[in-house]
Amino acid sequence: MSGLLAGKRILVTGVVTDASIAFHTARIAQEEGAEVVLTGFGRLSLIERVAGRLPKPAPVLELDVTDQRQLDGLGDRIREHTDTLDGLVHSIAYGPRGAFSFLDGDWNDVSTAVHVSAYSLKSLTTACLPLMERRGGSVVGLTFDAAVAWPRYDWMGVAKAALESTSRYLARDLGGRGVRCNLVAAGPLRSMAAKSIPGFADLAGVWEQRAPAGWDPTDPDPAARGVVALLSDFFPRTTGEIVHVDGGVHMMGA
Repeated sequence: MSGLLAGKRILVTGVVTDASIAFHTARIAQEEGAEVVLTGFGRLSLIERVAGRLPKPAPVLELDVTDQRQLDGLGDRIREHTDTLDGLVHSIAYGPRGAFSFLDGDWNDVSTAVHVSAYSLKSLTTACLPLMERRGGSVVGLTFDAAVAWPRYDWMGVAKAALESTSRYLARDLGGRGVRCNLVAAGPLRSMAAKSIPGFADLAGVWEQRAPAGWDPTDPDPAARGVVALLSDFFPRTTGEIVHVDGGVHMMGA
């Protein structure tokens, strides 16, 4: 078997539709030689149909990252399909409507956004850690650049900042155990998640005007390729990093 991820076993979370970065990450990972296990939340029958569009079959496990009992049992459910993991993709984010109003958002909205979008990187990683420690591995999450304040993103921007900090602390604590943790900061994509962001079209318009390398908000493939590259052995000493796959907008001045 040949390919960038030949012989590797990867858990991919967050597949909802075939327009998601998670789906295309799973697709490219399979094309590069990996065995893939998926997790989903909610409408599993729909996710299983979406999984059927992958190049090869992939089991779908139910996972609510806010349910500690499901996290506690995740390792055993993964072992029904593979006895080890080489990589973990965190593609999970959610904010209630109130999280998109910074001054009016209440703690219930904010705490939900932070729990699902940031703390879950830690809880998911530690749930999978016993499967990764034998051979080491790579954890890759998805963020939306939290170095600046974006219009209308509000508490979700704060949650992404927490995600980025969480990734650094995981990189610090797990590096000695052979596990790297990095993030891909993708530009805006017209996905299921984007539909919950008020004013998404205005946000995406920034990229149309300012991306020196260009940006297509309908194409998740570049971001997915970034994730797969970080899952591979080509970054053996890279951890705690944020790789921007955004057409270059992050480095542009006024």
